[in-house]
Amino acid sequence: MSDERGTPGHVQPPEQGGTRPDPQSAVKGCALGRLIESLPLARRDHVFTHTSWATDRGSSYERLEFLGDSVLELSIARALYDRFPDASEGRLAKIRAHVVSRHSCAAVAKELDLGRFLLEQARDVPDAELDRIVCSRNVLAALLEAAIAAVYLEHGFEAAESAVVEAFDSLIEFARTGHIDNKTELQEALARSGNQVQYSVVDVEGPPHDRQFVCVAVIAGERVGTGRASTKKAAEQGAARQALEAMAHVVPRPP
Repeated sequence: MSDERGTPGHVQPPEQGGTRPDPQSAVKGCALGRLIESLPLARRDHVFTHTSWATDRGSSYERLEFLGDSVLELSIARALYDRFPDASEGRLAKIRAHVVSRHSCAAVAKELDLGRFLLEQARDVPDAELDRIVCSRNVLAALLEAAIAAVYLEHGFEAAESAVVEAFDSLIEFARTGHIDNKTELQEALARSGNQVQYSVVDVEGPPHDRQFVCVAVIAGERVGTGRASTKKAAEQGAARQALEAMAHVVPRPP
């Protein structure tokens, strides 16, 4: 699992503490959820066996988690490679790191209500400890990766890949458009070519209570990106993102 801890999109991250997951799951609405729920009982039991009640570490989900991490990373890497043909290797790597982060994995696990299966498997664990385990971000992320591994072993990579990409789709879009620091990435990219970027506010639209700032990114005297947002900083981020996309085709030379 990636060490970088990103922030997911509209999928809500798990809370620390609180009540157990609602047993009425929306899991059937997602291909990955359906595949997990339909796993043979023995394999599903393996996925949802925590070390707290496993007879030994080999019978817990830890080994599956190791395999699932690789399946997840390859699935997302392939999706990014196909979906964003103009993105650089560095940009793809940053997006992937955010999408497969522990925070994101835990959010998807919560959406799939994987904690419910863990509760069903628990053996002789005090309620307070069980609540802590089920609400743990690390545990939820591990469960998701273990479940992905089980789906891969049961159905093969093609089926697992398709289901994983669908489950993480909103996170891919959010990482691409909203989470990554486009200004920093643009600055780093330009440093390698000897260029610099300047940002300017070229227009302010709307009434005082609903301002929209329009910013441009200028490189070597040329406008290469425009952003529009409710704050100047967000507009600059949008301009930087558009500039990065433009640079995939033409990088201005320093004067």
